Amino acid sequence: MKNKVIIYIAFLSLLATAGYAQSGAVKKADKQYDKFAYIDATQTYERIAAKGYKSADMFMKLGNAYYFNSNLEKAAKWYGELFAMNVEVEPEYYYRYSQSLKSVGNYAEADKMMITFNQKTSEDIRGKIFKSKQDYMDEIKANSGRYEIGDAGINSKYSDYGSSYTGNKVVFASSRDTGNFAQKKHKWTNQYFTNLYSADMAADGTLGEPKKFAKNMNSKFHEDTPVFTKDGKTMYFTRNNFNDGKKGKDGSRITLLKIYKTMLVDSVWQKATELPFNSDNYSVAHPVLSSDGKTMYFASDMTGTHGQSDLWKVKIADDGSFGTPENLGTTINTEGKETFPEMTDENELYFATDGHPGLGGLDIFMSRMNADGTFQAPLNVGAPANSPQDDFAYLIDTKTRKGFLSSNREGGKGYDDIYKFLETRKLICEQALSGIVTDLETGEILPNTKVTLFDEKFNKIKEVMSDDKGFYDMGTVECGKTYYVRGEKELYETKEQKITISKETGKTDLPIQLEKKVKPVTVGDDLAKAFGIKIIYFDLDKWNIRPDAALELEKILDVMKQYPNMKIDVRSHTDSRQTFKYNEKLSDRRAKSTMAWLVKNGVEANRLTGKGYGETQLVNKCADNVKCSEEEHQANRRSEFIITAL
Repeated sequence: MKNKVIIYIAFLSLLATAGYAQSGAVKKADKQYDKFAYIDATQTYERIAAKGYKSADMFMKLGNAYYFNSNLEKAAKWYGELFAMNVEVEPEYYYRYSQSLKSVGNYAEADKMMITFNQKTSEDIRGKIFKSKQDYMDEIKANSGRYEIGDAGINSKYSDYGSSYTGNKVVFASSRDTGNFAQKKHKWTNQYFTNLYSADMAADGTLGEPKKFAKNMNSKFHEDTPVFTKDGKTMYFTRNNFNDGKKGKDGSRITLLKIYKTMLVDSVWQKATELPFNSDNYSVAHPVLSSDGKTMYFASDMTGTHGQSDLWKVKIADDGSFGTPENLGTTINTEGKETFPEMTDENELYFATDGHPGLGGLDIFMSRMNADGTFQAPLNVGAPANSPQDDFAYLIDTKTRKGFLSSNREGGKGYDDIYKFLETRKLICEQALSGIVTDLETGEILPNTKVTLFDEKFNKIKEVMSDDKGFYDMGTVECGKTYYVRGEKELYETKEQKITISKETGKTDLPIQLEKKVKPVTVGDDLAKAFGIKIIYFDLDKWNIRPDAALELEKILDVMKQYPNMKIDVRSHTDSRQTFKYNEKLSDRRAKSTMAWLVKNGVEANRLTGKGYGETQLVNKCADNVKCSEEEHQANRRSEFIITAL
């Protein structure tokens, strides 16, 4: 099984070692280990272990050496030997053993290790997340099966990873040998240092033969994870701390990582300069840009980091200067390793982490960014994008839903490989939410209406203006969730509507009808129609005021109180059944009943007149001897309120 660390993304952890009398071979291995020469160290340790030599310290180091090289299967073996000795170990070893056990499919035992880890470190973010999401495998299962994945066609027997788009090219890092006689190997992994390569991308997404990219940017140490501005004229990338032919080192004599910037002038990439928040004493790596190019996201273990490495962001001013880096917080970051961020134009942050519950090693997660810049709880993107090994460097074209990811999963060509993918279903079920804003009474479209979307707790999500056709578009919202939509326009009453979105992907149409605050009315208008009051209906052969009619009469009453000089003529009607004379008397009783209700509730009698019109003013075809439904007859049994004075 081909497993190895992505050494250019792993941030170095200094490990305490116990002192005890050792053989010369063990001392030699310890020196190699302390210098992070893990390949040499493991070979020596394993030869000693094969002879029956047992030591908790040695098993720790063997497990760690393979763990940091992402060979989790062998890490599980040696951590297993360590735990079999029943010695007291630091809580972190329970976490590492749990991660390693997942790589060999032993999730039950891995979860037991996490329970113990959480008991020993109750404040650790990773333990808290595990405790709150012990059904994480169900979530991963639900999110799985959404990708079609295959070899990207550019892999070698070495390490290939970390792709980026620029124009019609995909640029990536590779440790392949392309004729450099002075190639150096990294003692940690025994692999060559990486350079930048590119491959042309055809219209169907296939990639051409890889070639070295920006040769003058490639040093004798690591270059990787480039990102480009939209115009393709600025590139940011990760490199070992190497300036003017000299290696920079921290206090432990370790050469860490920095982000560099270069500009394309006359088709030549200029000398790279490091960013101002780099340091010799911590690593800064894997830059990506927001869709507007005004924010950079990156990974670092700088002061303020919660774990081995965190995700950070920094503002980029119009003049190209940088602000102060900000940690993305504990919704994203844990005491583990968060790395390889990718921010899409849909405000979705993808990243790799071993701190959130996953399938083993680094898993790819997605977190949506809220309008205020905070992030929602990350979601595991599921298999096959994730595997029991390291999965990272997610890159997606949100229009085609095609992209690339890197992994050291089984079946690859090299130590890390780049895989192409097609996302067949989005991680979060979405509905497109839009509608037309109109006048409630006239149906006239209302352009330039402010429409605001709130979540179920009335947190503001988005605000838009309706266009010249009254159309508003909120983009996408999540299936199954409840939202509030508010429409606001001058001279109209503000209206707020509650809506629960369907649980299937699709489109939700939500029309908004706004009512005018001041309604222009004149003598002769029907008061009910002018103020959007429902018609007052009566039961068959009845003239008493029904409860639903009383509710509408309350509205008539309120309008008459607002207009103290208003007078109205109550005109009541019947359907065509019964005789003409009978209906005339019945409608007259309905008019008097309506007037009596209004007087009883405070309207002066001299402001009211009324008359019954029987069946003389039907609103439909339902005359004598015409067959009609009860609903059609009901439409004729009504009272109207005609304004006679203002």
